[in-house]
Amino acid sequence: MKSIAVIGGGITGVTTAYALAKRGLQVTLFEQNRYAAMETSFANGGQLSASNAEVWTHGSTLLKGLKWMLRNDAPLLVNPKPSWHKLSWFLEFMAHIPHYERNTTATARLAIAAREHFFAWADAEGLDFDMEKRGILHIYRDKRGFDHAARVSQLLALGGLSRRAVTPEEMRAIEPTLAGTYYGGYYTESDSTGDIHKFTVGLAAAAERHGARIRYGQQVLRLDSDGRVARVTVRDEAGEQTHGFDALVVCAGVASRPLAAQLGDRVNIYPVKGYSITVHLQDEASQQAAPWVSLLDDDTKLVTSRLGVDRFRVAGTAEFNGMNKDIRSDRIRPLIDWVNQCFPGVSTRQATPWAGLRPMMPDMMPRVGRGKKPNVFYNTGHGHLGWTLSAGTAELIASTVQAASQPVTTAVYGREMVQA
Repeated sequence: MKSIAVIGGGITGVTTAYALAKRGLQVTLFEQNRYAAMETSFANGGQLSASNAEVWTHGSTLLKGLKWMLRNDAPLLVNPKPSWHKLSWFLEFMAHIPHYERNTTATARLAIAAREHFFAWADAEGLDFDMEKRGILHIYRDKRGFDHAARVSQLLALGGLSRRAVTPEEMRAIEPTLAGTYYGGYYTESDSTGDIHKFTVGLAAAAERHGARIRYGQQVLRLDSDGRVARVTVRDEAGEQTHGFDALVVCAGVASRPLAAQLGDRVNIYPVKGYSITVHLQDEASQQAAPWVSLLDDDTKLVTSRLGVDRFRVAGTAEFNGMNKDIRSDRIRPLIDWVNQCFPGVSTRQATPWAGLRPMMPDMMPRVGRGKKPNVFYNTGHGHLGWTLSAGTAELIASTVQAASQPVTTAVYGREMVQA
């Protein structure tokens, strides 16, 4: 296989195109927008967080969802309107609760492997994306949350991640600007942050330097394959066109499910909406009062990242509401209130809201590997860890495509990935 189509120009599509192009393959990436990273990879929380590898398939997640269902400002919000897709997804989610520990450890292992590729690529290509290697501090307001974090730390350690418990006094030393009273925290020095949009745009340019062809403004209408030729039908300003390739890789985020169905595969991704605000630090007082160390508040499910001197990103929450992309004021307000509470010296007068749809698989593990057809592959469904895992899964799928002519079955990070 020499000519490869990559579907999707977000973080997973661009990293996949880059990894394939670096191997000398002829890569064409199709993206519906005019630029890379204009959907879910536009304004996420900014964390490269192996420490956030805990999967959501835990009984407490369901209990919280039921408890918060009638609260519009809840960290986890489920629209009670039924649909077969939502029902099937939650049934599969519950079926994977027994695998919570295994999948959390496997995700941590993959995140650590991905980190090495990520840093190597950024250095090799000279990418500027406001990266900060100051670690991530998880904060807890009560003993119950702190004790749960201790159990999660044991699972992360099995995956190779080291993080340490810190006292409230140590938390203040790590991030002096943080206000409030806390029971304790966990600090992961090896984690980092940055601007996902800048990184993806920069890596897309690097992929083109390595020979990849990126075609923007391409609405993908149909995908099909006879096992030997993979065809991509798109619509652009010139009309409808069909292109043939030796193989294709679907990296289309929440659009992966219907595209996979066209290829005879079931990829049960559900769109889980997340929100963010980018606080513009327009005065010196706000710049001094905003944190440089990244935070994860487990109680509110919010994360932060400092993006250079004059931007502060706060993101999080999860909303199960189908393909709805509306930016709701009652979902943005808790993010602004959180900044006012935890960093009262930061002016939130200029805060840009955003919402994106995370592509979630029911087991919280990305779908990486073959489809039913021998020349169809998937790298999608990364959920809330798209950026954190992207370089690792891109290397995995690029190696799989490259070795597609060699039959072998390999167990990779807790999910069987079949290569043939």
